[in-house]
Amino acid sequence: MDTQNGHSGHENGAPKVYHLYIANAPKDSGGGKYLEVENKYSRKIEAKVPLATAEDIEEAIQSCVKAAPAMAAMPSYQRKAVLKKVVTELTRRAEEVARVITMESGKAIKDARAEVQRSIDTFEVASEEATRIYGEVMPLDISSRSKGMQGIVKKFPIGPVSMVSPWNFPLNLVAHKVAPAIAVGCPFVLKPSSRTPLSALILGEILASCEELPKGAFSITPVSRHEADLFTTDERFKLLTFTGSGSAGWGMKARAGKKKVVMELGGNAPCIVEDLVPDLEGTVSRLMIGGFYQCGQSCIHMQRLYVRDQIYDQVRDALIEAVKKYKVGDPFQDDTMMGPMISESAAEEVERQIKDAVSKGGKLLVGGNRDGAFVYPTVIENVPLEAEARREEIFGPVVLLYKYSDFKDAVSESNNTNFGLQSGVFTSDVNKAFYAFEHMEVGGVCLNDSPSMRVDSQPYGGVKDSGIQREGVKYAMEDMLETKVLVMRNVGVL
Repeated sequence: MDTQNGHSGHENGAPKVYHLYIANAPKDSGGGKYLEVENKYSRKIEAKVPLATAEDIEEAIQSCVKAAPAMAAMPSYQRKAVLKKVVTELTRRAEEVARVITMESGKAIKDARAEVQRSIDTFEVASEEATRIYGEVMPLDISSRSKGMQGIVKKFPIGPVSMVSPWNFPLNLVAHKVAPAIAVGCPFVLKPSSRTPLSALILGEILASCEELPKGAFSITPVSRHEADLFTTDERFKLLTFTGSGSAGWGMKARAGKKKVVMELGGNAPCIVEDLVPDLEGTVSRLMIGGFYQCGQSCIHMQRLYVRDQIYDQVRDALIEAVKKYKVGDPFQDDTMMGPMISESAAEEVERQIKDAVSKGGKLLVGGNRDGAFVYPTVIENVPLEAEARREEIFGPVVLLYKYSDFKDAVSESNNTNFGLQSGVFTSDVNKAFYAFEHMEVGGVCLNDSPSMRVDSQPYGGVKDSGIQREGVKYAMEDMLETKVLVMRNVGVL
């Protein structure tokens, strides 16, 4: 494949050097160690990022704790102004940031542009919600014992927040942690993924120009695996928000101590096609996005597809034809649908899962081949439960296809997993839609769409092994707020 396309993010062949951010300010780490960030398509080193030392992390945490009172005291119009400035700057630099996302993650440029727009939406929603942190006045005279009493309920920022973000949405999943924290007035220390740290550091550059933020309001610190444990265990943090793998997430929760923990983890997302809504072409187009968007490297990637028997052959054949036309290659080309996976080792793991699924009885309908870090879109029919690809999460462009005859049985089978993040249901029958909504063991049901659909204002999160609590700006804000009540007794004094 041609890699000489002028995609380099550096000049004169030298990798661009970024700063980390400690207490709102750019800084080069005192440790002298750098993280190299490669172009996931060309596999060339495009950037260097200083790794924070233990001393850097300690400074970040101390500054975060010290900034908590000033952050909590910020009036809502100032918090809104900061968020609005991020919206303005991300809008102005949208193409630049999109190209950085494509370079560091391998995501197709059209999808990187969409991620930047989603991040803008996330900060826009947060700017609006910053002025909507409501309390209530409540009657407390519920019996003669409490005659003349009432309460005022108000929400207050929880305090310093620790954030650990993943590589697959390097800007928007950072935005889903940072924007709510600023909206409520919580200072934070963010650890971006070591594979894709650049988008977060560009956001740090924007935040550093926001004079309204008190010193220590934020730090963004790429760190080594050894230093990263402080983000979980340090008791000065009052909340840990983590997005990533289940094995890492549940281990972090066990070590987090007394702090509140919010986790969005893995999935094994099912989709049921009961009807062709609006038609075959429209249904298959949504299924293609669900199965193969961003190489399937998403927790809500459509992994299992259940199709009603009367329309099964139509959907199967149309899906295979669409996969054959799916353009895989240079992610910087506007018509590319899918670029490389995050690494060759990740691609090898998906290839191993495909081979295991076929060896255990699955029928390979299309795809299944790998070229370096590229895994081509793959559809496998009738993969049995004992195959790893059926039981566990496939973080790659693989769809498992099944036929069913009874809708309730399909819903029951969709629940036959340890995961429960999101699901999709295509049906024109409102009763079946509500049956799925009430009986699917997931955090969200996407009606007439694939399970990979997410709007950034919605509550988002899962049940079972897929995590706890919810993201989505308003809902993430709720976890970052503590409820306090003022109990008042009317003593009749004028």
